[in-house]
Amino acid sequence: MQLHSRPEMVSVFNELETSRLYIAKQHSRAYWSVGIGAACLLAGFVFGLLGIGFFIFIVGLVTGFVLFFRVSKKADVYKLDFKYKIIGAGLRQLNENLQINPLSGISEGDFINSCLFSQTPDRYKTEDLVYGKIDKTQIHFAEVHAEYKTETQTKNGKQTHWHDIFKGIIFCADFNKNFNGLTVVRPKGFGGAFGKWLSQNVMGNKRIVELENVNFDKMFITESGDQVEARYILTPSLMEKLLELNQYANSTISVSFIWSSVYIAFPLNHNYFEAPVFKSLLNAEVLEKDLNMLQLMLHVVEELDLNTRIWTKQ
Repeated sequence: MQLHSRPEMVSVFNELETSRLYIAKQHSRAYWSVGIGAACLLAGFVFGLLGIGFFIFIVGLVTGFVLFFRVSKKADVYKLDFKYKIIGAGLRQLNENLQINPLSGISEGDFINSCLFSQTPDRYKTEDLVYGKIDKTQIHFAEVHAEYKTETQTKNGKQTHWHDIFKGIIFCADFNKNFNGLTVVRPKGFGGAFGKWLSQNVMGNKRIVELENVNFDKMFITESGDQVEARYILTPSLMEKLLELNQYANSTISVSFIWSSVYIAFPLNHNYFEAPVFKSLLNAEVLEKDLNMLQLMLHVVEELDLNTRIWTKQ
């Protein structure tokens, strides 16, 4: 998918590239100011001129801060314009009904109600909501970073540590079926086979669903409040499609079927849809990862066959 080749996008790219060059120049000056100041401080320490070195370092630090501050508003506008005008155009090229709202995301309530995670976030950040309707299927997805905290008491006082619950993209789509129970597909992980056996045979967990796809059963553990419905949802074809989708994530995906929606958590490390500062927008490769991610999210609808509409809501 080449946005650069579209005539109506040429002026958009050129305008944003002009802004990017100015911002990059100011940022480079700021980095150089701080770097030169730090070098002078080090030289002053080595040659016994610490007072002069420290003065130059402070001047360089202040200059760098002022340069960053003066360009910060222009940089914020550039980043939003990139998402609205470039990423938005990429979305419309894939499907004219899709839009992006960089300042919105998946709500924390939606994150919790997906039943994909066992912990409630203590710190939650989300951005870059993509939403719209593909044929008959309403979808939305966004980047999410959810964390929980632990506190330890040391001789110097209490220390707070932050741990990831999830970092990546949460995808949600209308599955056109009011489910009777909750069905969740989670990574089996290390020790998963033993944990599954223990849950079934020792603790008597009747929620574990035995499925016929051996590869799927090795990768995931499936629990449901309705065994019959879970097998009806997780057809042989759907299990193969989920295994295929799993190959695109950094680690194993999680899936839940609840109420009338399907949620998929894609663990990812890369922060998508961010405007480059030191790489030219006129280079098509700069957008490659972002556009591939958009195509993957639309691929989810195709892979899960959400538009087939084999079920009807009650």
